[in-house]
Amino acid sequence: MGSGLKLSHIVAGFIAVLLGYTSSVAIIFQALEVLGASQAEANSWMLALGVGMGASGLILSLRYRMPILTAWSTPGAALLVVGLDGVTMPEAIGAFLFCGLLLTLTGLSGWFEKLSHLIPDAIGNALLAGILFKFGLGIFVSTEENLPLVAVMCAVYLAGRIWFARFAIPAVLLAGCLFCAATGAFEQGALDLSLARPVAVLPEFSLPVLIGVGLPLFIVTMASQNTPGVVTLRAAGYAPPVSACLTVTGLTTLVLAPFGGYAFNLAAITAAICAGPEADDNPDTRYRAVVVAGLLYMLVGILGAAVVGLFTIAPKALVMTVAGLALLGTIGTSLQAALAAPERREAALVTFMTTVSGIGFLGIGAPLWAVLLGMGTGAALSLSARARRPAAARP
Repeated sequence: MGSGLKLSHIVAGFIAVLLGYTSSVAIIFQALEVLGASQAEANSWMLALGVGMGASGLILSLRYRMPILTAWSTPGAALLVVGLDGVTMPEAIGAFLFCGLLLTLTGLSGWFEKLSHLIPDAIGNALLAGILFKFGLGIFVSTEENLPLVAVMCAVYLAGRIWFARFAIPAVLLAGCLFCAATGAFEQGALDLSLARPVAVLPEFSLPVLIGVGLPLFIVTMASQNTPGVVTLRAAGYAPPVSACLTVTGLTTLVLAPFGGYAFNLAAITAAICAGPEADDNPDTRYRAVVVAGLLYMLVGILGAAVVGLFTIAPKALVMTVAGLALLGTIGTSLQAALAAPERREAALVTFMTTVSGIGFLGIGAPLWAVLLGMGTGAALSLSARARRPAAARP
């Protein structure tokens, strides 16, 4: 086993951070706008979120030698945008602390880990394939925005798969950046070069806000983030310490909530980048990609608006194409594993299609509904098969 970082670790970690910020940082800014946050408070939020993701990911990946990447709760941020109207900043901080407490207690109790073991591998792989599927589609959707850029990146990817497979994704990223620089595709704008500073807000605890914001934040974080996060790692061949992960992310939320760290959880999509073969041929050393991502997350948080600005000037087509190409192998492997067993194929397809549909009810996103519908389908078909078996055996 090698003793140092590989280029693939650095690239995978960078792509994970790039995708993590560009895909949802705008939602964080919308939540801050609803709360009427000052620029100093906004910078503090970005500091807390960056340091929280980086530190918790570093702790878990180094402790367990697995690519356990953490993230802020993206559906949680979307919930905050619609749920914080009329809520003061201190009341919001109180709700974040309540969510952090629930996450910590969930980890310490161990019930979620026991529940997660009930999900069959076929369902888990179908869920992961469905979560990542839109990123594969993003390659082709991006052709409408910038066909020449996508064509160049795809051509480099194909050449890389043929002649330099290990460096295909780094070459794609480099080619995309050079093309954007040459064609002026990077957005121009002044960058705020100031460092972020922590701004603590004393919490206020309002029962309606705790129930209306804190509890739903916990539910969507568990259902739409932690469940896919566990499945992602298991589909990649790891046995993550689920309870320890929830405890660490819950405690991180408790510590950083006063500064804007509203909720931390296991990552799914960005974790797939670090847990796949593109990050490292050796599964035992893929955790080093998370180490890179963790350090980058902390750097982004400390540098605040300056680095966030650098991430957001990249064209969407560049981000979506490099992410989609980096995840192609994982999508294919997950689909193959999901559909391998004929007796579970229909349940896996229901899971996959429900996830891809993006449906949501009762404030809960598609991933949890996909697991429930897939497992329900599998259970119904299994019972039907058992009921028919004795009849078929009769003379």
